[in-house]
Amino acid sequence: MLRVYTQLAQGQQWLRQYQGCQPLYACVLGFTDTGLIPEISTAGATPEARRWTALADAEFLVRGPQEDAQFPLPWLSQGVSPVFISWPVLRHQQIPMLIFNAGLPEQPPISTIDLGGRPAACLSTGAALPLVVVQALLVEGLAWGEKLAAHVLDSYLLLAECVVGGTTTAQAILTGLEIDAQGKVNSSHPVCNHAQKAAIVEAALLRARRQHPGTWREDPLGLVAAVGDPMQVVVAGMAIAASRTAGVLLAGGTQMLAVYALACQIARCLQLSWQPKNIIVGTTRWVAEDISGDTVSLAAAIGRVPLVATQLSFAQSRYPQLQAYEQGYVKEGVGAGGCAIAAHLYQGWHQADLLSAIELTLDTYRQGKA
Repeated sequence: MLRVYTQLAQGQQWLRQYQGCQPLYACVLGFTDTGLIPEISTAGATPEARRWTALADAEFLVRGPQEDAQFPLPWLSQGVSPVFISWPVLRHQQIPMLIFNAGLPEQPPISTIDLGGRPAACLSTGAALPLVVVQALLVEGLAWGEKLAAHVLDSYLLLAECVVGGTTTAQAILTGLEIDAQGKVNSSHPVCNHAQKAAIVEAALLRARRQHPGTWREDPLGLVAAVGDPMQVVVAGMAIAASRTAGVLLAGGTQMLAVYALACQIARCLQLSWQPKNIIVGTTRWVAEDISGDTVSLAAAIGRVPLVATQLSFAQSRYPQLQAYEQGYVKEGVGAGGCAIAAHLYQGWHQADLLSAIELTLDTYRQGKA
């Protein structure tokens, strides 16, 4: 059910160490106006729908399928939200969960931990977030990483995210850190919109550099302020602090690879102690083997981070909305790949167990909509 794609020995050691362990799931929500750019993402069929995607996913994570959701899951052109993978794992395996608001356009209708952030402006402005907000979010991330790790001393944190447009801000962060990400990132499109992303990122960094002398590698917080989103610096801080005493599974694809790269530079520039060997990036097979990107090469370029993916398949699903994942739609989100990895490590779930739980969730959801 699991495959290690980079740093084989380190990744296998991490998986052995946390076999049978129950993780703590923490999902950090954020928003960037980048997600409103036409055609930038399919996580919502229209820009207006994408404004509420994180709120809808968060509500579903906590409440599950329900008839009267305040923020219904947005209609997608193909597929269904990856929350249909994450929620049944969290529910059936009783994995503890916390939801963090790093910067949303509106308060979710559920209990969240408000980190005092704010939504980011479109990265094309070259001024996505005030630097003081980025600095404060890092402080929150470091503090919460330490607190959460104290609850999983012999286990690990499963750090997830939900930021529509986040693969584009991820590419901006990676490019600003001088990591070649062009043509390698993923997206919710079946064929990644590389040309669109590259043009936006290039223009954004050019605009930002007019206000910023020197190299972004020496000022990673300034880079987030210029072209990032509020989730990135929070999760980077959490990972740095938690890695000192616990395992960390960064649950996501391109976005979490960018978070790992950002954490490396933050730790180096601010001289923060951490244990990167305790961190892996965990995702889905649809991300790791995306033929329209090159996730494995990107992970290798970033450094010594194991990239692990669940081998979950929807090829035999009775739902065409799930079969769409096999065609390259959606791929990942809200820690879906990490949850599938955790399901196998903790309670030994295999393909049939996962597919059954996921389809049962869709059954319940559709009955409520009938």
